Amino acid sequence: MSMCLPPNSVAVVLGTRPELVKLAPLIHELGDATRLVHTGQHWDEAMSGRFLRDLDLPAPELLTGVGGRPRAGQIAQSLGQLDAAFAEDRPAAVVVQGDTNATLAGALAANAREIPLVHVEAGLRSYDRAVPEEHNRVMVDHVSDLLCAATEDNVANLRAESLDRGRIELTGNTVVEVVRRQLPDADARAALLAAHGLRPDGYVLATVHRPENTDTAEALGAVLAELDRIARAGTPVLFPMHPRTRAAVGRFALDALLERLAVTEPVGYGDFLGLASHAALLVSDSGGVQEECTVLGRPLLVVRRSTERPEAVDAGFAALVRPGEELGELARGWLSDTPERLARLAATPSPYGDGRASARIAALTAALAADAGAEDAGAEDAGAGDALAEVAGAADRATVQAAPLAA
Repeated sequence: MSMCLPPNSVAVVLGTRPELVKLAPLIHELGDATRLVHTGQHWDEAMSGRFLRDLDLPAPELLTGVGGRPRAGQIAQSLGQLDAAFAEDRPAAVVVQGDTNATLAGALAANAREIPLVHVEAGLRSYDRAVPEEHNRVMVDHVSDLLCAATEDNVANLRAESLDRGRIELTGNTVVEVVRRQLPDADARAALLAAHGLRPDGYVLATVHRPENTDTAEALGAVLAELDRIARAGTPVLFPMHPRTRAAVGRFALDALLERLAVTEPVGYGDFLGLASHAALLVSDSGGVQEECTVLGRPLLVVRRSTERPEAVDAGFAALVRPGEELGELARGWLSDTPERLARLAATPSPYGDGRASARIAALTAALAADAGAEDAGAEDAGAGDALAEVAGAADRATVQAAPLAA
């Protein structure tokens, strides 16, 4: 794909670990056409630097003064620096993913400079206006030139908002290929479990980091208390702790609830997948885990009041639960029929595609950039005018469905 695009011509703007993970296969498809820009929204060695190496990504342009600010400050600080960078060296296209503050800043910077904008994972909706990311994803969708929707539900959401159908493409989700590429082999997974003293299908893997679960002692205490009960009942609970969660535990004096949990530092992405692939149950508030569990064939309890990813719930992989008794009761119920549940999920396809999303998105991005370049040059090239539709047809929409991941 890089043969069709000049070096460093596609600015891929991101700012968090999940964006690094999700965009890695697209960056590999774009090759030396990629100009990676990291806003620094979440920048530290554990949460971003390590993932650049693990995912074999190029060194990014790193913005300054963004991390640690409130939402408006992050967006404003990122937007100003991105605008200056795009004015000095104008990209042929800008790619953003998901719904973070970095996503919105990148989208607004591209829109202000009239640079073609690609939104990967477009059309997600929770219809929960209390969630800041909901506002981000809606605004980004409405200023994007190419909307890469992972599922038919996402396509329907975009069409319901009267967005131009010619801008919407069903691509699948890059998470399928990410999981397949990054999952350690069987020997490495066995060694990983042994290092943590775990046996396959015999433990819970939990992550908690979202503000709704960490901003109050009541919410975080309710989640940790149920994890503690699971551990007390005899099922080990492995708990890689996010820096935000660790700070909240200290702030609210909840350390006693961690005593029975196997608490670790954040783990690398491949290690997380290896651990998740053998867990009897996942408990998380992560958006990415809601997708990854469908590729791994593992059950997930989503500790949130709403989700923008109902596909995992609809397919039977996940359930939405509130902190506290509801979480504990459902966890105990699901753990009681682990063999049957795992067998059922192993035979259920992921709703997120066939593992070719990044190739589709790269081709569509190249076509969009070519169209924009032809317009800027004033060229009357009929072939360029039809490029986007031509590539979309080649994407073969009928095959955007993944088979279960082999063990």
